[in-house]
Amino acid sequence: MFNQKRIRDYGVKIGRLEPGHNNAITDVEGVTVGHVTLSHNSMQTGVTAILPHQGNTFREKLIASSHVINGFGKTMGTIQISELGTLETPILLTNTLNIGTAADTLIDYMLARNIEIGRTTGTVNPIVGECNDMFLNDVRAKYVKRDHILQALENTSTEFQEGSVGAGTGMLCYSLKGGIGSASRIVEMEHGTYTIGVLVLSNFGILSDLRVNGKAVGEELKEAILESYKEEDKGSVMIIVATDLPVSERQLNRIIKRSVTGLSRTGSIITTGSGEVTIGFSTATKIPHEKPTQLLVIPIIHEEDMDLAFRAVGEATEEAVLNSLVTAEAVIGRDGNTRPAFKDLIEEFNISLLIDKLGV
Repeated sequence: MFNQKRIRDYGVKIGRLEPGHNNAITDVEGVTVGHVTLSHNSMQTGVTAILPHQGNTFREKLIASSHVINGFGKTMGTIQISELGTLETPILLTNTLNIGTAADTLIDYMLARNIEIGRTTGTVNPIVGECNDMFLNDVRAKYVKRDHILQALENTSTEFQEGSVGAGTGMLCYSLKGGIGSASRIVEMEHGTYTIGVLVLSNFGILSDLRVNGKAVGEELKEAILESYKEEDKGSVMIIVATDLPVSERQLNRIIKRSVTGLSRTGSIITTGSGEVTIGFSTATKIPHEKPTQLLVIPIIHEEDMDLAFRAVGEATEEAVLNSLVTAEAVIGRDGNTRPAFKDLIEEFNISLLIDKLGV
């Protein structure tokens, strides 16, 4: 996407299943992504918006679920998702201290499109996720404003940039520059062909733990060039899972839990200071806000189909994390803080260090 060189372009193929057309979360029909990037000196932050479908998400809700792998995070709206099993707004990702602005703007965005909210029906449940970008960004300045969030929501597309963009502008991953990454997998079953797509906001891990397709690339990079960097995992990762697979909320929850296998294959041990949160939704069934006169009919897969979905979400999560690393650009942020970009290290050390590891 956008002519960015992704992990597959380095000869690295993750897993067994085939990716979708864009190898991104937007391979799930109806899903679009938008960014606003704020990058200048100590301002290294932004916002990313994910629209789950192109209709009115309040009036046509989706089956949804959330899962906390490690709860060092400040997400908004996941309690109601866990209780009701539905998603009724777009999903916003930003930095930790801008979740209030993001939620308030998302509420206004939904109020403008649904005059019944707070009048003839209940309120609305905004979904906002965050990671802490304070190493590169002056997080106290709260640079992300209402207009930035609306711009991200109103300018989404099936193709989008990855790496140091949107909410990922100031994020770190495995002591390198991290950010936004995405991937998808095609799931072929007897009753149909489906897609599972993942988008990550990566801000976790220490370099010596980094593994690429099982290879301990991080250990060698740490020894070669980053000996003076303090390794400390106090970040987070937001994992957004989209699918058109017909599932119940319970089945979706089982699927999104397996995103942790993808994190682990990149080297994460889920440290105490890192928040790992997954939010998932299925576009297969739309749940009307207004109660119909007839029973709802919700198709679901058989439990024997679940293992293929488990594999798909793990593979897509692993590749999304690696894409967030390899597409990121190095930036110089707050107080001159910086972290190198993985792609620059590949280019610099590919002959002596990484050629055997990455297969390039």
